[in-house]
Amino acid sequence: MYLLPILVFVPLLVAVLLLLAPRSTSPNLVRMVALVASGLIALWSLGLPLSGARVDYSIPWFSAWSWSVNFSLVADGLSTPLILLTTILNFNCVLYSVGVIRKSEPAYYFCLFLLEAGIVGTFLAGDLFVFYVFWEMMLIPLYFIIGIWGSEQRIYAAVKFFLFTLAGSIFMLLAIIVLYNQTGTFDVAALAALAPRLDPVTQKWLFWGFFVAFAIKVPLFPLHTWLPDAHTQAPTAGSIMLAGVLLKTGAYGILRFCIPFFPAAAAEAAGFINTLAVIAIIYGALLAFAQKDLKRLIAYSSVSHMGFVILGCFTWNVPAISGGIMQIINHGISTSGLFLCAGLIYDRTHTRQMKELGGLADPLGRLTGFFAIMMLSSAGLPFLNGFVGEFLVLLGSWKNSVWLTVFAATGVVLGAIYLLKMFQAGMLGKPAKSEYAKLRDIGLRESLALMLLVIPAFWIGIYPKPVLSVVEREAAKIEKTMSTALPSGTSMIEGRALWAVADERDVQD
Repeated sequence: MYLLPILVFVPLLVAVLLLLAPRSTSPNLVRMVALVASGLIALWSLGLPLSGARVDYSIPWFSAWSWSVNFSLVADGLSTPLILLTTILNFNCVLYSVGVIRKSEPAYYFCLFLLEAGIVGTFLAGDLFVFYVFWEMMLIPLYFIIGIWGSEQRIYAAVKFFLFTLAGSIFMLLAIIVLYNQTGTFDVAALAALAPRLDPVTQKWLFWGFFVAFAIKVPLFPLHTWLPDAHTQAPTAGSIMLAGVLLKTGAYGILRFCIPFFPAAAAEAAGFINTLAVIAIIYGALLAFAQKDLKRLIAYSSVSHMGFVILGCFTWNVPAISGGIMQIINHGISTSGLFLCAGLIYDRTHTRQMKELGGLADPLGRLTGFFAIMMLSSAGLPFLNGFVGEFLVLLGSWKNSVWLTVFAATGVVLGAIYLLKMFQAGMLGKPAKSEYAKLRDIGLRESLALMLLVIPAFWIGIYPKPVLSVVEREAAKIEKTMSTALPSGTSMIEGRALWAVADERDVQD
């Protein structure tokens, strides 16, 4: 019964205890508490049904005026993999941070655990009001993580991140208020039945109110400009949580709310959104080519890879939606690993400029091996996790629009090229500085943090069936929602969105 609330409230409790720790508390004790607590939370999350079976928890929270809010938490096949990813990545962040963070450590770990609670709560929320509370909760700790423990331009990056995400949240808040006034409930399950019955004009406005907030968080072109600065200036743990799970809350919101609540509006917007997704895939890849900063390159690769997620979400057949969900999970694993490797390189060389690196494979053999695996995973090499999601998205998209699929596939090729270029510049060739020969390779603690990402990367790549079977059931539910909620011949024809019909008309003309 208490499986779900423990996943939310224990991180909050740990965060408060660490923040209120006396100044005389030993830093080693703070680190040990953070490490043990994050590990236990990750282990506790393994108690969620790995089959994706539904688990829920709900108690009355408060009533005010005509509003009635339940503290409702729900885990299912869509949220469970993302919760596991969140708790494991938070443990990874603590495992990495205990060796490098020395500034205001209690406050730092307070922010990490508060961020974990906000993200887990966002994935678990079964009430729209509760979802919004956790959605806003995520914003505050990451703002401080970037603004206090970040690099030289950290204040600029933190404020930019804050303003972008807050602006999107305002649109969503207004949409939530209107939706409640129209339906009289915040319950997500009830809204999934009531919201599609709203008139088309109302659906359209509400859809865009939600979608803008989620698109900023994904981020989708052209709302992505906050991301490269945030990643470049954030400390390594901030980049891991940002890329690994915070961006995924946007894609999760689209799949959980935008499409099931407003199917007619989603179908009408699909062509425009999928065009933006393909632009993001190519645009992000081209800008990644131009980067000289290691973290900034990885940041633009996220813009490109998350474009595949959006393309999968708005291509309404089971392979594409399954691929989009798999890409959410796989990007969280691969890109978190890349940012962790980039952080470990920076800790040793004190630079992220690729022209100042090179030749690190000899002194940093173990790190080079892990970096190569994460790079190939991100590039979508078969038998690694990145291949599964991208392949399914392209397979499903091909059924609807050949041209969009061709352009999206170009992004895969470009991604492989710039990732190989990044690896070659950083790890191969001649060392840029003679002192690199004396660098210390990663130890047991850092290797463990990377192994926690390498193992699922190989497991999903070689044997994706356990994860894919859960994901396919969720994808089938979304596809069924669309096919049953929309009038045949208007918003969907034979399971295909309107933009597919437009392609056929172009061919006939």
